Amino acid sequence: MVLAAWTRVADWGRGASPVLVLLLLLVSSGSSEDYVLDSRGGLGREFDGIGGLSGGGATSRLLVNYPEPYRTQILDYLFKPNFGASLHILKVEIGGDAQTTDGTEPSHMHYEDDENFFRGYEWWLMKEAKKRNPNITLIGLPWAFPGWIGRGENWPYDFPDITAYYVVSWIIGAKQYHDLDIDYVGIWNERPFNSKYIKVLRHTLDKVGLTNVGIIASDNHWEIAAEMIVDPYLNEAVQIVGAHYPGTHTVVDALKTGKKLWSSEDYSTFNDEVGGGCWARILNQNYVNGNMTSTISWNLVASYYEELPFGRDGLMTAKEPWSGHYVVESPIWITAHTTQFTQPGWHYLQTVGHLEKGGSYVALTDGQGNLTIIIETMSHNHSICIRPPLPGFTVSPQNATFYVKGSFSELSSLQVWYSKLDFERSNLTLFRQRAPLKLSKGAFSLELDVDEVYTVTTITTGQKGFYPEPPKSQPFPSHYQDDFDVRNPPFSEAPNFADQAGVYEYFTNSSDPGEHVFTLRQVLTQRPITWVIDAGQTISVIGNYSWTDMTVKCDVYIETPENGGVFVAGRVDRGGSPTPSAKGLFFWVFADGSYSVTADLERHIVLKKGLSGVRAREWHTLTLHIHGLVASGMLNGYPLWKDVFTFGSHNGWAAIGTRSFEPAQFDNFSVDAS
Repeated sequence: MVLAAWTRVADWGRGASPVLVLLLLLVSSGSSEDYVLDSRGGLGREFDGIGGLSGGGATSRLLVNYPEPYRTQILDYLFKPNFGASLHILKVEIGGDAQTTDGTEPSHMHYEDDENFFRGYEWWLMKEAKKRNPNITLIGLPWAFPGWIGRGENWPYDFPDITAYYVVSWIIGAKQYHDLDIDYVGIWNERPFNSKYIKVLRHTLDKVGLTNVGIIASDNHWEIAAEMIVDPYLNEAVQIVGAHYPGTHTVVDALKTGKKLWSSEDYSTFNDEVGGGCWARILNQNYVNGNMTSTISWNLVASYYEELPFGRDGLMTAKEPWSGHYVVESPIWITAHTTQFTQPGWHYLQTVGHLEKGGSYVALTDGQGNLTIIIETMSHNHSICIRPPLPGFTVSPQNATFYVKGSFSELSSLQVWYSKLDFERSNLTLFRQRAPLKLSKGAFSLELDVDEVYTVTTITTGQKGFYPEPPKSQPFPSHYQDDFDVRNPPFSEAPNFADQAGVYEYFTNSSDPGEHVFTLRQVLTQRPITWVIDAGQTISVIGNYSWTDMTVKCDVYIETPENGGVFVAGRVDRGGSPTPSAKGLFFWVFADGSYSVTADLERHIVLKKGLSGVRAREWHTLTLHIHGLVASGMLNGYPLWKDVFTFGSHNGWAAIGTRSFEPAQFDNFSVDAS
C-alpha cells in the first residue's frame, strides 16, 4: 500500500514538499482503496442475463420423476423470480437420439417422415420455466442429429437445407404444440461450424417468418469471429458470438465483429463451495475481463446418476426422485447475487474492474435510477473451475470505498446481501441480508475478506426463498419393478431408466391381445450423427451403482428376425461417453436361437455361449442372477446356464439393451439387489 502510494506521489510531481509527501503517504497507507462508479461517461454493454443449460445430455433426466411437492420446489429454486437462482435464461438440448455426456435425449424426428413434439422432457421444462418467469430467454442447441440427416454420413453439413429444415421444425413445433417462443438457436455444440449452413439456417428462419429468432455461433471457441470479420454475410447471419469455457477472456477478432459476446456454456464444476467460488468469480470476470454479457451454466440441475460423467456439476442437485431428496447447493445463492437484482436490458457501467488486492466488481443500472453492484473476492484455490486451467493470483483482505457519481450521486442508502465461503472454519454464509448501507457524501466503504460476495443495490425485492427440508436421502430401492402399463404417460421415457445409447419409449402394442399391450420399446433403427463415440449397442441403465448382488428379470421381444438380439445386465460400470467400454454381466439372447454371456457390452469377453431356442417375435422371460463370484441365467423360468465366473466389474447398475440399433420391446422389468 505504501509503495503504491509513493508511486502515485511520484507520478504527480517530484517538487512537492517533504511534509506534504509524508502526509500523503500516511493517508494512503490506510486500509482503503477508492473506486468510482459513474454513469456520466456513458454506459457499457447491455446485460443479457444469467442462465442454466438442460441437456448435453440428459442432465435433467431424473427431475421429471420427482413427486410433488418436491418437483415444484426444485423448479422454484431454479426459475422463480426473487426466490432462488431466478434464472434469466434456459438453454436446452435439441435432442438428437445420441449420447451427449450423461445419456441420450430423443429427437422430435427419429426419421424423415416422423414428427413428435412430445418426446423427452425439455418441452415440459421450458414451459415450467416460462410459467414462473414469462420473460425468460429460451435457447435450443443440437449436440447430435438423427442419422437420416447425414444420408449415410456422420456429418450434418453435407445437406444444409435438410439440417436447417430439421432445426427450424423444432422451433415451429415448440410454438405450435407448446406455445413456446424460442429466442435463439445454435449450430452444433462444440463441433466445427460451417458458414454455408449458418447462412442457410438464417435464410430458412427468415423465410418462415422467424426473423426474431437469433443465431448463436459457434458454441465452441472464438474461432468463428475471424471468419465473421471478413465475411459480411456470415456476420449478418449471426446475432451472438458464443464461446464455451473462455476462462473469462475474449479475443480481438470477437470484439471486432461488433456483436454481443456470451459465455454460452461455462462452469461445469462440482457444486460444492469451490464450485460456488468458481461461479462467483466468472459471473463477474467474464464481463470485467472479456466483455461477455451473459454466462450460462452447464448444467442447470444435477439430476442424473452421480456416477455418470461430471456428477453433481449442476447449480443444485436433484438425483433422487424415489426419495424426494434434493440439495440447494451454494451456486444457487451465488447466482441470486446477480439475478435477483438485475434484469436483461440493464447496462453495465463502464467503471467496472478488479480490486486492488484481488477480486472484482461490476455495476449495472436500469437507466431509471436503479443501481446494483456485485463484488467478489474469490481466492485462487477456492474458485477453480473444471476448465480451463486457472492462472495463479492472490487475494487479500482489503478495505474498499466506492464513490457513486453522476445520476447516482443523490443515493442515501443501499441494500446489502452477503455470502461468505469460509473454507477454513466451514462457517458458510449464503445470501444473507445485512443492514442497509448509509452513504456519506456519495460514498460507502466495505471491509472485504477473502472468498466473499456482496451485492449492494437499490433493489428492495431480494429474497432468500425457503421450503421445508425435503425428505432425507435414500438409496435407490433394492426391490424395484415396472410393468410399463401406463395408458397416457406424461413423458415418453419410463421413470429412472437412463438411456446411454438408443432411445427407449413407452409403446402401445395394439397387435398384442395378451398381457404385453403396454411395453418399453427401443425405437432407433439407424445410428445417429454422433457427438461422442456412441456404443454400437443400445443400453439403458437403472438403479444403484453400488449394487453387487442382484437378480434382474425382464420379458423381452426381439422384433428383427435372424440377426436381432437383446440383453439384461447387472453390475454395469460405465455410462456417458465411456459407455462402449462398459463392463458387467450381460445375458444375451438372439433371434438365431443362440445365447451368450459376456463381461462387456461390446461382447469381446465371452464367458458362456450356447443354444437357447429363442426366436424373434415371441415373448420370452430372461432372469439374470448374480451372487458373489458366480452368475446364472434362466429362460422362461428354466435354468439355461449357471456357475459362470463373474469377470471384471464388481458393482454397478442394472440394464436392458439390444444387439444393435434395432426395434425391441421390454416388459415386466424387476430387480432385487443388495
